[in-house]
Amino acid sequence: MKQFNVGIVGYGWAAGAHIAAINAGSLGQVTAVCSSRKLDAAEVSAKHGCPIKTYNDYAAMLADPDIHVVSICTYHRCHKDQIIAAARAGKHIIAEKPLAQNLAGLQDVECAVQQAGVKLCVCFELRFAEQFRTIRALIDEGKLGKLHYGEVDYFHGIGPWYPGFKWYHTTEDGVSSFLLAGCHAMDALLMCLDGEVSEVFAYSTASANPVFGSYEYPSTTAAMLKFKDGKIGKAASVLDCIQPYYFHTHLIGSEGAVLDDKFSGPDKQWTKLPYQPVDSGDVSDHPYKTEFDAFFESIARGTAMPLTGLTDAIRTHEVIFAADRSWQQKRPVKLTEIQQ
Repeated sequence: MKQFNVGIVGYGWAAGAHIAAINAGSLGQVTAVCSSRKLDAAEVSAKHGCPIKTYNDYAAMLADPDIHVVSICTYHRCHKDQIIAAARAGKHIIAEKPLAQNLAGLQDVECAVQQAGVKLCVCFELRFAEQFRTIRALIDEGKLGKLHYGEVDYFHGIGPWYPGFKWYHTTEDGVSSFLLAGCHAMDALLMCLDGEVSEVFAYSTASANPVFGSYEYPSTTAAMLKFKDGKIGKAASVLDCIQPYYFHTHLIGSEGAVLDDKFSGPDKQWTKLPYQPVDSGDVSDHPYKTEFDAFFESIARGTAMPLTGLTDAIRTHEVIFAADRSWQQKRPVKLTEIQQ
């Protein structure tokens, strides 16, 4: 038996990736699944190769004293209330992004998690991708010098062919281009540039291709970030592109630069870095196992969750809410507006 029993709420595409990643680690095991659908426990157990109870009642699963961690893989509109309920039940939490769909909800989540004293792991899992771990190491080693500019952009054509599009395209669940998916780009940018953002200015637009016409919000958004220490950054979320998935990354420092999987130093020559760049929107390709292993280890040791804990996730959400307010109100938005 492993140390931590995990209950999954929501049994869709993301849940399958969570179950595989959790069970592949040494500390966590999935022992329960809660779904709005009626599930056969024997079938679910056989599919995942371990004994799994099934629930239709989330409160009943939270009441199970044998469950230590809850992993939330439901519709985005459900995340806030389910996180708060799990925190109040004393469960540690793995939560798919977003934590909440608006600023008030984000503040409610932050308060609930802090008051309960539980640990939270937010699925900004690309921080654990080899690409960004290597880039962060280069920055920490001073290979780029002092960073002054960076851009990370999310290009992923999400149309009717994509799993979940029937709810992704709605304001009820998708909310905005950044909150739906481009949040990974914003989060990676904030990890790389570090420091406090003081102001955000964003624009939005949309493709003329009718295949993307059912989006209820602008499917492309680009945001410029001004940092308190003088750095500037740019993040874009483009859901209506006709091209392969591309996670563009370009960082500029006083001594060097990184472009996707290449590094340039004083010789001004590109050299290949030793990783495969992030190149897939498929959740099965994401580094969940590395992230979840770190989470279970943090619980076992009583230490803070590295990289994707509550504090970092709140910061990313606040900048996204500032960007969305900017394009909606057609003006720059100071982070103090959001944080107040």
